[in-house]
Amino acid sequence: MGEERQSIYKISRTIKRKENTLYNSLRSIYEDSIFVGEIRQLWPELPLLANLRCGLWYSPKFDFNCYFKSTDGHTNNLSFNTSRLNLHVALLAGQRGGCMVVDSTRKGKRFPDSMSKTIPIWTCVLNRAIFNFRTRRERNEAQVDEPTNSNELNAAREDSSGWDCSLHLPLWVSETEKAMIENRLEGWTNELEASGADIASIALSLRKPLRPLWISQKTVIWLNEVPEYDSWDFTPIILISASSTSGSFQHRTTSEFSWNYIAGAGDDEESWSRGLSPDLFWKHAYDIISSGPDLCNQKIANIVEKDRVGRAQRGEYAPQVSVRPSKCLGSTSKFPVGDPLDLHNGTGAEDEKLNDERGISFLGSTNIAVGRSQHAAGVPPDYCTLNCDMESFSACTRNPEMYLHLPIVDSKFDRFSLLRNLPSALNFAKAHLRKGSGLLICCSSGEDISICICLAILTSFYDEKGHFDDGKSFKDTRITKLELRKRLVFICKYAVNARPSRGNLKQVYACLSAGCITSIS
Repeated sequence: MGEERQSIYKISRTIKRKENTLYNSLRSIYEDSIFVGEIRQLWPELPLLANLRCGLWYSPKFDFNCYFKSTDGHTNNLSFNTSRLNLHVALLAGQRGGCMVVDSTRKGKRFPDSMSKTIPIWTCVLNRAIFNFRTRRERNEAQVDEPTNSNELNAAREDSSGWDCSLHLPLWVSETEKAMIENRLEGWTNELEASGADIASIALSLRKPLRPLWISQKTVIWLNEVPEYDSWDFTPIILISASSTSGSFQHRTTSEFSWNYIAGAGDDEESWSRGLSPDLFWKHAYDIISSGPDLCNQKIANIVEKDRVGRAQRGEYAPQVSVRPSKCLGSTSKFPVGDPLDLHNGTGAEDEKLNDERGISFLGSTNIAVGRSQHAAGVPPDYCTLNCDMESFSACTRNPEMYLHLPIVDSKFDRFSLLRNLPSALNFAKAHLRKGSGLLICCSSGEDISICICLAILTSFYDEKGHFDDGKSFKDTRITKLELRKRLVFICKYAVNARPSRGNLKQVYACLSAGCITSIS
């Protein structure tokens, strides 16, 4: 009986892998992107944001990115995370009158938890913090203003009294869970205010409170009755769930090919993309989709390798992409994964520009930049480079002492990799920052390890205003998690795509609280 159950399990897993092919995933994404494009045309003035990382697949062009985690909205794990404040989204919504956020989910739900709960919690907490800020400002003005300003003060009071601080959740969230969230809103608001976030700038930018709206492929919209976004008494955060919810897999047929639709196909890209990125997909979307299921894998292999060769010839970071052989029985591709690639002569990317304009972020006046290794050439030549990637690269510097390579892996693979290398990173940074040199900290993603090292450097050698003081503030300050959160908020103000993992942040805290900074003669 056990062998029979095991064989049924293996068969079901094999069928699932066979359905979840590369072509099925990309074709599903392509079909869903049409819906996203239709919704975007309803409010073309509003900026379109991708919720990383799944959402990034569903449109050829986004104005900005954001990072709202579904896990922050999971039942019994509800949280407001000050390491993912996404304050740039609120500022952008205030400046443009609202914004649209794209995401998707595989789980058969209409919306991922990032849209059902994480973002509604975020909007409510921000609204409450803004209300508190305006209330305090009005009190101060009432104490110092002259009587001639009473009309302006009364107008400001009326504006604040009508500021909506209530929690807006979709109908499918239970009343029990809503009550759990409401009981924690005050504490989350206090955490936001204590984090050092620039609430004042957001309060000045937003004329109306934030409020989420939900749109999916099942939403009915009368095109002759689409409201103007500026007619609402709130600043809309329009949440677009890209995928259909008719089922996990749907067999579809066109005049050329048969394929299986996958809801939320853009999720967990490492398991299916074979090195293809969203930018690369949309550059070649027509050729990929028209190649069909049988030729898709080889087409993607050629595209990925040509892009890698082009980046290598331009002196950018370009590691070899390795792909595990598929375990599917009866693969739809005629070409084995391990076959040599048929590359034409030429780079294949000579006229392409770097797509990610935010690949390097300069942190105000700190003389520190942080970003992805492949964009390291984008910093001034007098910057020294701290490379935290596994692969080394030739830095554009005449002095070899201005380059340090520390191969650091994520905490999932080595719980102490960052902790072991932090003293060397801090000593390298201090030696060059003392001389007034600029410092670039880079890793493969520019969002995790490099951010954590930057956090350690800012905490160790800068005061709370971001001025280099050679460690004086660090000696006089007891390092707490709250202090680290404040510095991380400062970093996220400039590096809006920062996504440090909890495991790596724990290593930074362990290092700094244990006083692992060594002296430099």
